[in-house]
This record gives sequence, structure tokens and C-alpha cells, in this order.
Amino acid sequence: MKSTRELIIEEASTLFYKKGFEKTSFADIAGKVNISRGNFYHHFKTKDSILDEVIKFRMNNTKQMLLKWEDEGKTPFDRINCFIHILITNLTKIKLYGCPVGTLTTELAKLNHSSKKEAKKIFELFRVWLKDQFIELGHKKNADKYAMHILARSQGVATMLNAYKDEDFVNEEVKLMVKWLKEITK
Repeated sequence: MKSTRELIIEEASTLFYKKGFEKTSFADIAGKVNISRGNFYHHFKTKDSILDEVIKFRMNNTKQMLLKWEDEGKTPFDRINCFIHILITNLTKIKLYGCPVGTLTTELAKLNHSSKKEAKKIFELFRVWLKDQFIELGHKKNADKYAMHILARSQGVATMLNAYKDEDFVNEEVKLMVKWLKEITK
């Protein structure tokens, strides 16, 4: 069973994703966890302290997902393919709210929030992981460039999905990214 603190962090993460960090209040989070504001303040005194824990929570979830892809993917091609297909896996959520990493980092950058560097580290996890996959594919010289290409393209696709709600566009873009990946692995 999860502790109240863990429930607060999970619900805050969901609300920050769906509503945004700035628009989410203590009352919103306390209501989702079904606790009093006094009990809430026992666990977190500031919204920034919750944000710090949400970033850690998301970092941990991202690490777990990358480990899962490592276990499931027999080759670097398979593992990068898992990354590309996350757009389809999370299509419904992305269509409604955007990419959880992209929306948080963008919002914190707009606010010039002190946690923006910490949030960016989630992107760095993906970048380094993708770079390692491209190195393993034999593209050491261009590994970081290719990692950034796939990361940037997937973020662009997520942004366009959120704006246009066009699932066919996403499916086509995923096919094009996989085609590109096949071409550079020949």
C-alpha cells in the first residue's frame, strides 16, 4: 500500500501534466488524495517541494521504462523502435495534454522556475540512452546527433498531435522515423 506522501506525489504529477504546474493548487492535489489541507501541509510545505518530488518520480519512471526497453529489445534497433512507438502507446494522453516531459520543461522555462534544469534532466535520460543505442548500432560519430534528431522529431510530433488531434499524422510520422532508422542501420 502506498503512503500518503507517495499518493500526493503521484496525484501531483498527474495534475501537473493535465492542468500544468502553475494552475494546480494545493487544494486540487489534496482533493485528489482525499486528505485535509492540514494533513497535506504535514507532508509538503511548498508547491516547489512537491515539484522536486514529482521530477524525481518522473525520473524514476523514465529510468524504469528505459530498463524495460533494454530487457525487451534484443537489438538497439528494437530498443529505439520502442522509443519511437511511445507516441502511439501514449497517443490518447498526448492528444489531450501533450508530452509529459515536454509540457513540464516548457512551462518551467516560461516561468523561469529554478527547477527547469532538473526537469530537463528527464530529456537528458532519453538523450543519453538513445545515444548509447546509436553507438551500439555502430554510429559513434553521429550518435548524439541521431539521438537529438529522434528526440526532437518525437517532441514535434507530440506537439502537432496535441494541436491538431490527427492520429493518422502520428502513425505516418512513426512509420517515417522507423524507415529512417532502418536506412541508417543497413
